[in-house]
Order: sequence, then structure tokens, then C-alpha cells
Amino acid sequence: MEKTYEFFIAGRARNKENILKICDLFDKYNISYYCFLKNEDEWGYGNKDQTPEERQQEFEKLGLKSDVVLNLFHNDLEGEKSSKNLLLVLPAGKAAHIESGIAYGLGKKCYAIGEYEATDTLYNIFEEIFENESNLEDFLKKYNGEN
Repeated sequence: MEKTYEFFIAGRARNKENILKICDLFDKYNISYYCFLKNEDEWGYGNKDQTPEERQQEFEKLGLKSDVVLNLFHNDLEGEKSSKNLLLVLPAGKAAHIESGIAYGLGKKCYAIGEYEATDTLYNIFEEIFENESNLEDFLKKYNGEN
């Protein structure tokens, strides 16, 4: 049976520290989520001693159709399809923005947290853009049925 999640957390690997703080909030309220960073030991490249920047640079040298890249693509896409909502952690790169578009196209509710660089009409796919973790936490409390 396929695992389902309440949220798919999207962002850029270089923003690892902020994304993991967001994951901690979801853990605190026991809200299920898929986050690509939670399975990084299984990525098939890099090591724990690397900084997020070093690991990302190594990833960017891989071939687009390499087994590692295709495996990550399929795992992340399945995680997204199996999630009810999407949360984009800003700043985010192209891939995370594409994931947001996919989620919106699949009819999922999309949210974001953080500052965006400039106004863009397509940011209207987001139901809400939370300014900070405190605002997100208030939302998660309500989402989880707490007051």
C-alpha cells in the first residue's frame, strides 16, 4: 500500500538548515510529510561530512539520466503525488518551483514560507505565503485541530 502524506515540503538543498527547521514543526504537531532531505542517506552520492553546498555541487555534475538522478526524480514525484498539500520553503530553486506548479496542476493546496524575491503573478497559486515560522506554526496548530 502506498504511503500518503499531509504535506510535500519542497525547497532547495542549499537551504537545508531552514527546511529541516520546518520539518521539526511538522514533527511537533505530528503532521505527516514527505521531504526530500529526510532520505538523503539513500541518495547514492555524497557523504555526511559534506556541506549542503558541496553536496549540491557534486549532484549538479551527475548526468541528467544517471541512475541516481532518475531514482531521486521518481521518489520525489511519488512523494508529491502521495501528498495532499505542498509547502514551498523560500528561497527555493527552479526544481522546487516546478514542484509547486505540478502540485497546483494536480489540484493540491499550495503554501509557501519565507520571502520571495519579487512579485510574480504565478505566486497566486499559493493559498498563503507565511512570513515566518511563527505564522506557519499557528497555521499548523489550526490544521491539526488545535486552538
